Amino acid sequence: MHAHELVYLTEDASHDAIIEIINAEAFGPGRFTKSSARIREQGPHDRSLSFVCADRGETIASVRMTPVRAGDVYGHLLGPLAVRPSHKNMGIGRELVRIAIEAARRKGSEAVILVGDPPYYMPLGFEKVRYGALTFPGPVDPGRVLVVPLVGDVHARLKGVIAWDGWQPQALAAAAE
Repeated sequence: MHAHELVYLTEDASHDAIIEIINAEAFGPGRFTKSSARIREQGPHDRSLSFVCADRGETIASVRMTPVRAGDVYGHLLGPLAVRPSHKNMGIGRELVRIAIEAARRKGSEAVILVGDPPYYMPLGFEKVRYGALTFPGPVDPGRVLVVPLVGDVHARLKGVIAWDGWQPQALAAAAE
């Protein structure tokens, strides 16, 4: 039996090449045609909220968070989340999601949004977004649009376009004053 030594780290530029390989293994070339990919192409992800998991020094999983504005909500789009086949079904993806959501909460994000599989993500705190509430830059199955609300009125304000937005918590605080 192989003993694992899992370590969760904040992503940095040195992880870029292996993350691309992990995402290619998990999603193939079709990953570039997804609506979520269109959003991620609009601007950079937030490395301070993006994480990798390493096992004995080898990066084996990652999750990225991209700052977005979804209607009137300033939040983050979670994804892609990918784990190498050799390490699937060990809880690594769930732990990466948990770490990313908590980091987004600490940073002042109002919500974490994704397009994903409800049976996987709903036990992790995600809820369905009202059918058709958000407009993506391409087709998306509205039943797979999910959110973890990090403030109380998120569902009421999640209506309209979702797009990349380089918001910063300081800018939100200044705007509220």
